[in-house]
Amino acid sequence: MPTRQDRAIADVNRTTPTSGGNPLLADAEFPDFLDLTAEEAAEQLLGCFLERTIEGERVVVRIVETEAYDQEDAASHSYRGQTARTEVMFGPAGHLYVYFTYGMHYCCNVVTGVDGYGSAALIRAAEPVTGLQSIEDRRGVTGVGATNGPAKLCQALAVDLDLRGHDLRAEPLKLLRGELGPDEEVTRTTRVGITKATEMARRFYITGNRFVSKPWVA
Repeated sequence: MPTRQDRAIADVNRTTPTSGGNPLLADAEFPDFLDLTAEEAAEQLLGCFLERTIEGERVVVRIVETEAYDQEDAASHSYRGQTARTEVMFGPAGHLYVYFTYGMHYCCNVVTGVDGYGSAALIRAAEPVTGLQSIEDRRGVTGVGATNGPAKLCQALAVDLDLRGHDLRAEPLKLLRGELGPDEEVTRTTRVGITKATEMARRFYITGNRFVSKPWVA
């Protein structure tokens, strides 16, 4: 019997233009909600797509988990004000804030809110739509573990500091509007892996999606 996730992906496939069996998302538009608060935008990013072109190959993933951060949040990089590291967070919405962590991993965020206010939504996990073999080859991992975490996702999509500040309206990495399936719901809970503002429920994920990094509610 098809699961809720299977039905949701079937809906995506039915509404996604294809060519040669690969989704092109030709009719999808750039999201118009990114000037909202980090929390509002983070929730609405669920179901949207990241389309990455790598050496001529197009890879598409669907966002299934996000976290919100802004300059009034003690867990946010922007909390202490604008620095050389965080200047992208204080810039226009729709650009990519990439940071390097633990001396080995990259994480990517979509800048949100008004220009001059430091806020962004961390992309914590995504579900492959097309280009799965390329993703798994790049990660050296098969299955859910290829993209069910922020650093894993960046490796899967070859995202590093070269894309810091990138405008997500343009190649080689585009953000495209998507929707939740008719049976999909959103869970809101506390964030993962932080030591400050741990009580704030600023994490959002598609309930029951197996690509979510840590599917529990605190």
